[in-house]
Amino acid sequence: MPRRIIFTFIFVLLLGAVIRTVSAQTLVVVNKGSATATIIDVSSGEKLATIPVGVGPHEAVVSKDGRWAVAANYGQRTGGNTLSVIDIPGRKVVRTVDLGEYTRPHGLAFLPGDSIVAVTSEAAMAVVLVRVADGSVLRAISTNAEGSHMLALVGDGSVVYTSNLRDDTISEMDVATGAMIGMIDTPPQPEAIGVTPSGSEVWVGSNTDGTFTVIDAASGAARGTIEGFGFPYRVLFTPDERLAIMPDYRGNQLRIVNRETLEELKRFDFPGGGPQGVTLSGDGETLYLSLARAGQVVAIDLESLEEVRRYDVGPTPDGIGWGP
Repeated sequence: MPRRIIFTFIFVLLLGAVIRTVSAQTLVVVNKGSATATIIDVSSGEKLATIPVGVGPHEAVVSKDGRWAVAANYGQRTGGNTLSVIDIPGRKVVRTVDLGEYTRPHGLAFLPGDSIVAVTSEAAMAVVLVRVADGSVLRAISTNAEGSHMLALVGDGSVVYTSNLRDDTISEMDVATGAMIGMIDTPPQPEAIGVTPSGSEVWVGSNTDGTFTVIDAASGAARGTIEGFGFPYRVLFTPDERLAIMPDYRGNQLRIVNRETLEELKRFDFPGGGPQGVTLSGDGETLYLSLARAGQVVAIDLESLEEVRRYDVGPTPDGIGWGP
């Protein structure tokens, strides 16, 4: 076979591998209304699978390699106490983790290395560390506060924060030792919480006041407040810490601000949409936002600050994760 033909053949094979890699990007979205998780091919928009999980799945997280997703099954009237571990390529739940006494699991994050997830147990006032491979509960870290609903993990995984809905505080804890670092008072009913990857700032929403408070992590002092939210549902930072992204569930809006100056850069309106869960693509260039009332996910380009696509998912989508 002539050398040129061989080179051409190899090039076509490599190009096909690249195309397959790009098209393999996926979103995993948990649907509270149907107790399912939907897996979506980002490029084609195709629903690859809709998988039953536990009752009341509120949050989802995806491993960096795109292999695993974990859903926290919060429950409904009766508190849930399970996690669903999803094999994304296999498109199935491979393990249901029984958390035992640690009921009402909600906020989720993978620790660096993606072998362990941290999950809040709202009822047990704890952050629980779970090994994904076998479902073992490795440790429960007490938050010393009631209603520990969401969590935020610094980039290196060393420190975790929880928003404590009923105590109007934030708990700051050392992940390795389980020691309490400190408590920070907040405006009433703190739910949404985020920490910059460097760990320099913590942002927390108040459901009562409709605000976000920007807190210096080192001192615990507030350096600013962003007002005018109906329900400040979540907050997410870009990897370069330039942007803060805040969905407003009751206000049917999404706000994007400059994190340092707190200047609003763009506000998106989603009439009747109910914005909830947020996640970023691996390069930090695309935002994905679930619209609970619309049963959709919106893709937003963070360079142009324009909506670029919508995906249909299941009823009442909330937590969402992206995987390569």
